[in-house]
Amino acid sequence: MTLEYDAKLLLVLVILCFDGVKAGSSITSHHSGRSSLVFNVNNFGAQSNGRTDNSKAFIAAWKEACKATGKVYLVIPKGTYLIGPVRFAGPCRNVSSLTIRLKGHLKATANLSSYEFNAGWVEFAWLEGLTLTGGGTFDGQGSKAWPHNNCPTNSNCKLLPTNVKFVAMNKTVVRGITSVNSKFFHIALVECKNFKGTKIQISAPGNSPNTDGIHIERSSGIYISQSSIGTGDDCVSIGQGNSQVTISQISCGPGHGISVGSLGRYRNEGDVRGLIVRDCRMSGTMNGIRIKTWADSPGSSAATNMTFENIVMNNVTNPIIIDQAYCPFSSCSSQEPSKVKLSEIYFRKIRGTSSSPVAVSLECSRGIPCQHIYLEDVHLEYSSGEKHATSSCKNVKAKYIGTQIPPPCA
Repeated sequence: MTLEYDAKLLLVLVILCFDGVKAGSSITSHHSGRSSLVFNVNNFGAQSNGRTDNSKAFIAAWKEACKATGKVYLVIPKGTYLIGPVRFAGPCRNVSSLTIRLKGHLKATANLSSYEFNAGWVEFAWLEGLTLTGGGTFDGQGSKAWPHNNCPTNSNCKLLPTNVKFVAMNKTVVRGITSVNSKFFHIALVECKNFKGTKIQISAPGNSPNTDGIHIERSSGIYISQSSIGTGDDCVSIGQGNSQVTISQISCGPGHGISVGSLGRYRNEGDVRGLIVRDCRMSGTMNGIRIKTWADSPGSSAATNMTFENIVMNNVTNPIIIDQAYCPFSSCSSQEPSKVKLSEIYFRKIRGTSSSPVAVSLECSRGIPCQHIYLEDVHLEYSSGEKHATSSCKNVKAKYIGTQIPPPCA
C-alpha cells in the first residue's frame, strides 16, 4: 500500500508541476536515467479558443526549444489554435533529438496578405532529426482562398501558401498527422534528405484547385507509406531533381492520381531517378499513374529508372498515361517537342477498371522518343462494360510481358 500511495502522490505532483509552470518556461522530465525538456505552447501564452492569433506564442516556444540542449519536446495540446504563417527554423545546434507533438487543431488565418510568396503556412527549415507526430491537424481553411487561385489559367500566377512545407531538412519523421483544406499544396518537400512519412491523412474537395497532397522536389531518400489522400489535384507529385523516392500503400481519391512532373518547364531542372510506386489504390481519380512533361522544354533533363508496381485502379479515367505534350493552359506559345528523356520505366501488375475507353496512353516526345518502356501483367477493363478498353501510343516502342488488357498498341 505504501508503494502504491507513493506512486499516486508522485503522479499528482507531476501534474501539478505541469499545470503550474510559469509562462515562458520549460519542464524537465526524467525517464530511465535520461532527461528531456518539454516546451508547451500554452506556457508561452497560446490560447486554444480558435480565435486568438497564437503566432507569437508558437514562435516564442520554438525559439526556446531550439536553443535548448539535449532531448527536446515541443507540445501543442488538444484544442483549436489560430495561427498565421509560422516558421520553425534551425539549425538547433545543441539539440540531440527534437519532437513536435501536435495534438491540437491548427487553423490558418484566412488573410492572404499575411503570407509571403511561395511560402508555407507552417514551415520547417534547416533542421536535422525532427519528428512530427501526435495525431493533430493542419487546417488551411482553403475554401476562402480557392476563389483567388488563377494558376490553372495564368502561367504567372501568385502561388497561395502550402499547408506544411519542409525545406532543407534531414532525417525527418512525420507520423500520424492530418492536413485538411489547404490553400495550395498540403505538404511540400524541397531539398530534403532522408524523410519518412507514415499514416498521414490528407483531405480536400475534389474541385479544390492545386491542392496536391504531397509534392516532392529536389529531394532524396524519401519514403511515404500507409497514407490516405483525397484532394483536388495530384495525390502525390514528384517534381524535378528527385532521387531514391519510394511511395507505397497510398489510398488515393478523389484527385489526379500519382504523377511524375510536370517536368521540363524551367531551365536547369534536375533529373528524376530511382522512383518506386507500389501497393497503391486509386479510386475515381482523373489519372492513375501519370508522367507529364512540357512541350518546348527550355533545357534537357531525364526521368529514368522508375517502377510502378501492384497498383489497383477503380474507375480511373486515365489509369496509365505518359503525356510529353503537357499544357494545362488554353494555349501554349510553342509546339516544339519536349526535351525530357524518359527511359527505363516499368509498369507491373496494374489492374482494375478504366472509366474512359483508352486505358493506356503513351504519348512520348517526337524529339526524344521514350526508350525501354515495359508493361508487365496489365489488366484494365473498361468500366462501362459496353466494349473493351484500348491503348494509344506515339513515339514509343514499348515492350510487353505477360497479360496485356487492353491489347498493346499495333
